[in-house]
Amino acid sequence: METVTSKDGTTIAFDRMGEGPPVILVSGGSVDRSSNAPLADLLAEDFTVLNYDRRGRGPSGDTPPYAVQREIEDIDAVIAAVGGSAHLFGTSSGAALALESAASGSAVSKLALWEPPYILDEKARPPADQVEQYERMLAEGRRGDAAQYFMEKVVRMPAEFVAGARSAPWWPAQEALAHTLPYDATIMGDYSLPTERAALVTAPTLVIDGGGSFGFMAETADALVEVLPHGQRKTLAGQEHNVDPTVLAPALREFFA
Repeated sequence: METVTSKDGTTIAFDRMGEGPPVILVSGGSVDRSSNAPLADLLAEDFTVLNYDRRGRGPSGDTPPYAVQREIEDIDAVIAAVGGSAHLFGTSSGAALALESAASGSAVSKLALWEPPYILDEKARPPADQVEQYERMLAEGRRGDAAQYFMEKVVRMPAEFVAGARSAPWWPAQEALAHTLPYDATIMGDYSLPTERAALVTAPTLVIDGGGSFGFMAETADALVEVLPHGQRKTLAGQEHNVDPTVLAPALREFFA
């Protein structure tokens, strides 16, 4: 593990592996860098992969107050650690963060996005007061309730799954990361397609969805590619939102080559 210091003094930790053109991996909501570790191992056969922990996760620091711009500066610090420019891959809300980074002028050579969860149908979007709900529950020490709210109201997992989640062996990890849930909610905003921001992305961009994923993902990916100056589309047949890294890695390897 290595570390860099972001612009506001926050320590950002990452694993570096492999040799070749640099690729930085950005994780999604309610997970740390371990979620991208299998993908990092596969990509390291052809690339120098930096798999970092976003602020507030794992050994990375967390300096309040939170702002999306601070997370962009974290990415910039990791890019600097690998030579000043890199390919960037983000998954789910981490894909939205990666897009924001590229739109803000980060030194991104190519950008790949796995199912950024923008929702075109206004009626299908998560509650508008999501950030406030999290902050209230966290202030009251109800980390488990915050994690459950994310599953029920944002991801909209089946009720039977949510009912048993709190007794699952992986539940403590969800509670441990609960304080980062408002971060990802802030990144997503109202979940509408960020048309103006996407138009600022100058890097070639690949938007990928899974053929077996949530129904709105394909529609979202199609719409996003239409507003990206250099957008490309790919669908991985049969893949759900929790994508198999052995299926995803070849698509990324081809695009980043």
